[in-house]
Amino acid sequence: MAVLIRRYKGHNGMMQEERIDDDDRIERYFRLFEKDDVKKLETGVKVFIEKDEWQLLP
Repeated sequence: MAVLIRRYKGHNGMMQEERIDDDDRIERYFRLFEKDDVKKLETGVKVFIEKDEWQLLP
């Protein structure tokens, strides 16, 4: 099962991490990303979208 990791800066200025392991939810996020970003994520590369860091782990 794949895990999509999102790292972002919260309202309090602290870095926070969200681990998304629901396949349906991962697919919904992928529809929001550009095709190039999805290809990078599928290879395990960290992608920065706006201020958030995303990484897909197998």
